[in-house]
Amino acid sequence: MGHRLHFITFIVVLTLAASAQAQTFADIYNFTGSSGANPLTGVIEDSSGNLYGTTYSGGSALNGVVYEVSSSGAETVLYNFTGSADGGSPVAPVIRDSKGNLYGTAVYDGSDHCGVVFKLDTAGTETVLHSFASGTSDGCAPAQGLVMDRKGNLYGTTNSGGAYNMGTVFKLARNRAETLLHSFAGGASDGAYPDYGHLLMDKAGDLYGVTPAGGSSGKGGGKGVLYKLTAKGKLTLLHRFGRGADGCYPSGSVNMDNAGNLYGITGSCGSSDVGTVWKASHKGAETILHNFAGGTSDGCNPLAGVVLDSKGNLYGNTEACGAYGYGTVWKLSAKGTLTLLHSFDDSDGEWVVGELLRTAKGELLGTTYQGGGDGYGVVWSYVP
Repeated sequence: MGHRLHFITFIVVLTLAASAQAQTFADIYNFTGSSGANPLTGVIEDSSGNLYGTTYSGGSALNGVVYEVSSSGAETVLYNFTGSADGGSPVAPVIRDSKGNLYGTAVYDGSDHCGVVFKLDTAGTETVLHSFASGTSDGCAPAQGLVMDRKGNLYGTTNSGGAYNMGTVFKLARNRAETLLHSFAGGASDGAYPDYGHLLMDKAGDLYGVTPAGGSSGKGGGKGVLYKLTAKGKLTLLHRFGRGADGCYPSGSVNMDNAGNLYGITGSCGSSDVGTVWKASHKGAETILHNFAGGTSDGCNPLAGVVLDSKGNLYGNTEACGAYGYGTVWKLSAKGTLTLLHSFDDSDGEWVVGELLRTAKGELLGTTYQGGGDGYGVVWSYVP
């Protein structure tokens, strides 16, 4: 396919630190291949503590699954993608409505091999709500998840397609009518190729996101943007990445505090060229909160965005580095102090790509793309 999709870009530790991790970290479920393999996204939780997500591959047709992991750690495959008209290889999180129906995207296949938006009801029946078509009038390869407004309309992005073949932002009404809200054009005044995570919607219905390309304006530009798209389809670039000590190639989801400040990550650049954590005002003024340093005592190359607690602490993960080189889970305090909460060692997972979920009780939940008992990735929990 002609789209650009960033999948996986790719010791000795103090005994005391290893012991502390063992007390708080646990693998909830190890994927087996037939039960799904290689999750590229995190999980969501229902009121009973059951978790839901997707895997990129595995399952009965090797095209990925939608799964549920119960509060006791038992997994159920809710749907096996066939890689035909129903879609295949989901790389984005699912969302859940009040009736328990799940909604998501699959990046491949469908009627024109450009991916689908799907609904999965509580009986496990899948409905394709939209099948993307190649060409300039539709998007292709929906690599991010969905958000839903109060009327049940769905919003998302595609990694390619649209008027300039650099991706789109779309709206899918309850009657399945699709509207392209924006076609990314790259260059100095637009982004390009959105991937990972999902959009953020504020109370006014405006959308916020990042793209890992676009925003070129002079030397060092073209390394991604933070944007706002109003409910009426007006795009504003809030920040262009890639200048000076700035980060570059932002991806994943952004988060917003009560004052309207936005938070996220970049996968590269910064003082050690392995990524940053950033904050931007509602007008786009950026502050670098942390420069990842890599090595054994810090993470590197985050992909999935951040979550925020009520005290202003941020939580996230990195794809690589840490004590064993296989990725980390971290906390960044409101004062700017970074703490590695866990370093993956392959046996408990490796290569963290999907975003974190922080529950109301403060528990962190996530997945790894590989590693674990069978090597196909895990669902994990960290209890502070």
